[in-house]
Amino acid sequence: MHLPRCLRRLALLLTLAWLGLTHVANVAHAADDTLRVGSKRFTESYILAELLAQTAAPHTASPPVVRQGLGNTAIVYEALRSGAIDMYAEYTGTIALEILKGSPADTREAMNAALAPMGLGVAIPLGFNDGYALAVRAADADRLGLRTLSDLAKHPEFKLGLSNEFIGRADGWKGLAERYGFKQTPSGLDHGLAYDAIGARQIDAIDIYTTDAKIDHLGLRVLEDDRKYFPRYDAVVLYKLDLPKRLPEAWAALKTLEGRVDEHAMIAMNARAELQSVPFDVIARDFLASTGKEAKAGQQQPKEERRGFTAKLFGPDLWKLARQHLFLVALSVGVAILIGVPIAILVFPHVRLRALVLGFASLLQTVPSLALLAVLISMLGAIGALPALIALTLYSLLPIMRNTVTGLAEVPDGLRLAGTALGMTPPQSLRLVLLPLALPTLLAGVRTATAIAIGTATIAAFIGAGGFGERIVTGLALNDRELLMAGALPAAALALVSEGLFELIELWMRRGRGALAA
Repeated sequence: MHLPRCLRRLALLLTLAWLGLTHVANVAHAADDTLRVGSKRFTESYILAELLAQTAAPHTASPPVVRQGLGNTAIVYEALRSGAIDMYAEYTGTIALEILKGSPADTREAMNAALAPMGLGVAIPLGFNDGYALAVRAADADRLGLRTLSDLAKHPEFKLGLSNEFIGRADGWKGLAERYGFKQTPSGLDHGLAYDAIGARQIDAIDIYTTDAKIDHLGLRVLEDDRKYFPRYDAVVLYKLDLPKRLPEAWAALKTLEGRVDEHAMIAMNARAELQSVPFDVIARDFLASTGKEAKAGQQQPKEERRGFTAKLFGPDLWKLARQHLFLVALSVGVAILIGVPIAILVFPHVRLRALVLGFASLLQTVPSLALLAVLISMLGAIGALPALIALTLYSLLPIMRNTVTGLAEVPDGLRLAGTALGMTPPQSLRLVLLPLALPTLLAGVRTATAIAIGTATIAAFIGAGGFGERIVTGLALNDRELLMAGALPAAALALVSEGLFELIELWMRRGRGALAA
């Protein structure tokens, strides 16, 4: 097949970029002197990741890499198991029931024995328990005499809004409903948004972490687990077993955090993030710089000036995030063009094969993005840009392939025959007749794929690949609408700029066709 010269050049450039990206990812992964710390997607985990990284930083040859907001337990654990990160703050109840799948592991020693075959270990208990619980509005609790979960089970009219992870966890809703006899079907909500929903009386009960700062702030009543369903969730460090030997000085520094963070200190740090919008790294730095006495006494740090929307929108990270977002979109769509257009050309003459290939591309569109990312992390043993780019490329294939096939099908038979009559070979006919005539429709497919990629690229933040999704993910964790909009608006602006560029390209093509016709 003879591709047009511009397409061949694009293929060369994108292939080199892809190989360069893979090389960079492999080099970064192999950098044994770099400590990589991960976090889940909620406030406390963000803070603890910074706390671990800053504690180790003076004792490492290069600054630790913090992979914030990697998603739920499944994704962060897979990143740890694959070696994409070295450690993250986890909870004993989660380890026992989610990671070890309910294996008997009542003590740290038992957990370490069960985790050792996976190359993992548990250490450095930080000093606080952050358990699951259900909470209701205090006014409802007083009015109905709700004190325990058994009391709540007697009120099936209560609407429950629970985090999606809690609904699906082994130690979550299903077992809780069986233990207490709950009859409700809960609605799945993001953990941060649930606080707004219960405050607006859209739901009546939510799942909470016992160190959440908004419990008292919103006047909620935590219900007693009178049938002792929930285990303890003591905060610990889950780590790769080679870490202490690989970075002994950093590990020794990390061990000084043992028992240093109690529940009052953690609640105070969460409050600074959620109620005062203090950056996570500043909170961790302040805690480490102090003796912790203020936090342990339950006193908040001096109130910093709250950043306004304009400061969040045009923050110092704007151009960095824009570059990351553009890189993800441009490279993924470019690779999708390289893959999708040739495949569409090859299968176009074969009706059954064409239907099969397009059907497979359609099937890829139905795979949930986070599920696809989790699979790719497991397959590649890496987080960051590489799995995000592969996912975005797969999602971009369908509109490009479908529009290429449609464009080729719309070429009139008379023009096909004219090319043959002029003695053109099939490759010449493709290059000089079919592709030029199909180009407007093909370009419309690229335009659609670009729009999809700009929106979907926000998922990259869940695996540490950056982009405007970083602000959106952090805004969800903090329930900060302004930060959410500070991520959504630049992404929308990028989509508008993209549409404008495609409009200009189509206008230029129409003028070119008009000049030829004249």
